[in-house]
Amino acid sequence: MVINTGTKATGASLDRVVKVLERLYPLSYAEDWDHPGLIVGDPRWPVSRIYAAVDPTPQIVDEALGAGAQLLVCHHPLFFHSVHEVSGLGFRGAIVNRLIEAHCGLWVGHTNADAAVRGVAQAAADAMGLLDQRPLEPIQADERDWSAQSGENLSVGLGRVGRLEQPMRFQDFASRVAALLPSTQLGVQAAGDPDTLVQKVAVLPGSGDSMFDQVRASGVDVYVTSDLRHHPATDAYQQALYEAQLRAQPGNDSQVRPLLVNTPHSAIESLWFSYARQDIPAALKEATGLSVNLQVTTHATDPWTFVFR
Repeated sequence: MVINTGTKATGASLDRVVKVLERLYPLSYAEDWDHPGLIVGDPRWPVSRIYAAVDPTPQIVDEALGAGAQLLVCHHPLFFHSVHEVSGLGFRGAIVNRLIEAHCGLWVGHTNADAAVRGVAQAAADAMGLLDQRPLEPIQADERDWSAQSGENLSVGLGRVGRLEQPMRFQDFASRVAALLPSTQLGVQAAGDPDTLVQKVAVLPGSGDSMFDQVRASGVDVYVTSDLRHHPATDAYQQALYEAQLRAQPGNDSQVRPLLVNTPHSAIESLWFSYARQDIPAALKEATGLSVNLQVTTHATDPWTFVFR
């Protein structure tokens, strides 16, 4: 989808675009191990067209350059760990070289975008219809956050906890989640009795099996995340079954919680762009007076190409 303002895009400097991005998704919100921000690009380069995707793969770079983009905005980093070369001997170095040759920058909004207002977690929670939201793991709001300047009472942090307007069968809720996501080979998995009524939900887009303690403490009926590994997921679900059995006395709440919904990693994080495709051009227009077009890829970047059942 292309956001077309109806006026000719004259472009802003990459430096000005980055400043706006980092007010929407402050770098202070990033986890200590994470290093988002401007990864490739000369701050003086002009930007009039932005391309957005979850992962900076070679295919996505081809799409961005083919669309005439001067900036690629991605959720996932190109580099998760320190590197000592960016030669053409590996695909990451080849990406860097291609982007530089084309004068196209790369900016990453990773865990900072996870935690931000109208970021990855809120976009997923809103899409699921969750009300009365709060972060699963709150963090300190940044006074430079664009939303703070508009007078909003900021509630930022990893994940979101909220409630559905009405209780619904677990199977129906899991089906709702699956319907929100782009199709992938792995699909969506669920653990729990399909007829259990659920209402309180925690969602953490991306890999979330390190957050089971916070999820249990939140008292939610169901946890939606990605990349659930066998042992943490088995332990969490078996503990939920065990605790429900201990509560199984007359008059006690013996519902098993949390039930689990395991989503494809990039698929659920792509929901961010339902907000970013509006917020980034609008913020750039307000900050610079310039119209910058933004296009979001239509291709899922899930790595799996086929499955056997």
